[in-house]
Amino acid sequence: MNISDLMKQAQQFQENLASVQNDLGKQQVTGTAGAGMVTATLNGRGELLTVSIEKTIVQPENIEMLQDLIVAAVNDGLNKAKELGKAEMVKLTGGLNIPGLV
Repeated sequence: MNISDLMKQAQQFQENLASVQNDLGKQQVTGTAGAGMVTATLNGRGELLTVSIEKTIVQPENIEMLQDLIVAAVNDGLNKAKELGKAEMVKLTGGLNIPGLV
């Protein structure tokens, strides 16, 4: 393999990576907490899109619990987004673990 072939492969990989990242931005995951009373929807890049809160838990005396549920739902969604990203990267790299890509 010569340097020209290597450069072509690197460029193709870079284009494929950009395509995967674009696709991840279009996919959505939902994190939940409190048995679904709080949900957080994120895209595959980990960007928070929406937060939904069941009306029955919105009470002044439960603000701290509600805050905790929101954090838990967002973290659950972030974990799911990371797993989605890892799964897409495995497809791109053929299972090769490349530090910094995921």
